[in-house]
Amino acid sequence: MITLKKLKYRIWGSIVGTYRNKKIYPLLYRSYWHYLFHKNNHKDLSSCYYTARPNPGAGIGHQIANWIAGLWFSKKFNLKFAHIPFATPQWEEFLGFGLGEKTIEELKQQAYITRKLPLFNESDAAEVELNKKIIQSYAGRKVIFIAEQDQFYRLQYGVIDELKQKFYNAPARKKDHLIYSPTNFNIAIHVRRGDIMNDPNNPNLVMRYLSNDYFEKVLKQVLANLQIKKHIHIYFFSQGKPEDYPEFAQYSNLHWCFNMNAQDSFLHLVYADLLITSKSSFSYKPALLNNGIKICPKNFWHGYPNNKKWILCDNNGNFNISSLKQAFSDL
Repeated sequence: MITLKKLKYRIWGSIVGTYRNKKIYPLLYRSYWHYLFHKNNHKDLSSCYYTARPNPGAGIGHQIANWIAGLWFSKKFNLKFAHIPFATPQWEEFLGFGLGEKTIEELKQQAYITRKLPLFNESDAAEVELNKKIIQSYAGRKVIFIAEQDQFYRLQYGVIDELKQKFYNAPARKKDHLIYSPTNFNIAIHVRRGDIMNDPNNPNLVMRYLSNDYFEKVLKQVLANLQIKKHIHIYFFSQGKPEDYPEFAQYSNLHWCFNMNAQDSFLHLVYADLLITSKSSFSYKPALLNNGIKICPKNFWHGYPNNKKWILCDNNGNFNISSLKQAFSDL
């Protein structure tokens, strides 16, 4: 059942999609009209906040990307950050990202107003500058600027230290239960399948597909070059049944994790000693939090840190073996 609120979001999203690349697009925003008629000479933005809403209709990886964009651009615009909770209380508590942050509701009780900003391309200097001018026109006022839904921030890892600090210190960590043994070297593989297989003709999903052979090839190269004395255990996170992945039948100490819930799966991806990711925000976000080695698809819509613990693969599963050996040498 579609609620009135969801219907309003859909209608507004359709309007934005229609006018986004037209010159009149900024005119859709009350904040832009304020800028046109208020040439503010004040420079003090110390009372202003910036935020981005985790898309309530999207998966948790997408929602975290929204939240990260809000935190990142609050810094870029020299504003304080306001927290908007995730779509469900379970994820809100699990991630712990909102701890210590002011929420929109708290700020509204302090007489703050909210103003939405137009979408901008972070690589387009003119669009970024327009957002800055709109924000500046409110200097000296108590305003929370809300990014348009799904405002894109490509690199994502610019706030990796803050994310780790929040996640690892969240009260929810006291409730965590891992099936990993600390005496083993635990490899986690995330294979994106569910949404892709449900709609195989969707080009937006097809571009996210990586074959079973890709993951098996990556794993084979890892095991052939793994320089560690611990016993190796492999944990396979996906949908389906073992028969769907015959390429992996040859591996001992392989654990199928098909029935683990989303939060527990996310947690195990975070705590893996080595994580092999998909073209998926659901494994990319745990990779940002993971302190181990990450092997990831090079062709992805978000960026990766220039760090020896991040190893990038082409679409055929090939990567620099010497980089892997260097990463293991520091363990």
